[in-house]
Amino acid sequence: MKNVVKTDKAPQAIGPYSQAIEVNGLVFTSGVVPLDPATGNVVEGDIKVQATRVFDSMKALLEAAGSGTDEVVKTTVFIKDMNDFAAVNEIYATYFTEAFPARSCVEVARLPKDVLIEMEAIALKK
Repeated sequence: MKNVVKTDKAPQAIGPYSQAIEVNGLVFTSGVVPLDPATGNVVEGDIKVQATRVFDSMKALLEAAGSGTDEVVKTTVFIKDMNDFAAVNEIYATYFTEAFPARSCVEVARLPKDVLIEMEAIALKK
């Protein structure tokens, strides 16, 4: 049985999808972009500001699902400019520690609302 995960501490879905789904002890998140959960607006700032908002929202979403950043097994990070890779890694390392989840990071031409970063995750439920 699948359970829909929803929290007001992460951006609401901006389309016909769930923030996350929990099934058989696994949590699958949708892509999280740097929207202020209170206003739904894109946070203004550079890649570090936007990455921090994404990771804060992801942490809140995982906690709402009964998981946490320490239970993440795989992430996919989409960035608009691969030149931001080092800055993203710097922020990422403050949210994920040993043993780090598996990860893919790709540069993309465009993201929703023209943000600089989006991330999705797969985690174990605690």
